[in-house]
Amino acid sequence: MLDTETTGLDPAAGHRLIEIGAVELIDRKLTGKHFHQYVFPDRDIDPGAQEVHGISLDFLSDKPKFSEIAQDFLAFVRGAELVIHNAPFDIGFLNSELARLDPDPGPMNEHSTVLDTLLLARQKHPGQKNNLDALCRRYFVDNTQRTLHGALLDAEILADVFLLMTGGQTALFDAPGKDKPLTHSKGAKQAKLNTEGMSLVTVRANPSELAEHEAMLDVIDKMSTMGCLWRK
Repeated sequence: MLDTETTGLDPAAGHRLIEIGAVELIDRKLTGKHFHQYVFPDRDIDPGAQEVHGISLDFLSDKPKFSEIAQDFLAFVRGAELVIHNAPFDIGFLNSELARLDPDPGPMNEHSTVLDTLLLARQKHPGQKNNLDALCRRYFVDNTQRTLHGALLDAEILADVFLLMTGGQTALFDAPGKDKPLTHSKGAKQAKLNTEGMSLVTVRANPSELAEHEAMLDVIDKMSTMGCLWRK
């Protein structure tokens, strides 16, 4: 999951990256590995951009230039699928920075693939607001720390939104994948657990957990044309 902050809106007009934040997700779980770097842009920051992210040029004065952190960044994302909200914006800036390097390592699509969650959200929720704040409200993701934009925080928030938007389960069970099918393959051997002498312990949900459960059922109710089958 990746996000950036910049000096302005258009890399073609000379605007530059000032922050990169990325968190790693494997098998639909955050691994704890992340990449976070502030970058000195060698130019002024537009006042409108600074109002959004709150990062000043004075703060960036002792930070490295992109050329100094480019190899570490590429090593972190190489071979990964980058999940980005409004990907053309971030990829445009990253490609602009990479093109300034000597030697030129090539654009991002030579290092990673990209999934744009804004396009995904527009497909799932046509005609609705689909910025990150709106998606947080829709999927009950807590973004109360997000008084200003920040690349690493936004990447972490996007991870929660992405997991809910693409399946709903973020923590309890492993999601099926090509190595984790939902059902056993034909002919697979299954071992039976010997339960003789064992007693079962019932662990009941507490009021807070029950409230979170009901909130998730509300999300399913809104997303499904058939309503929440669990409640039926």
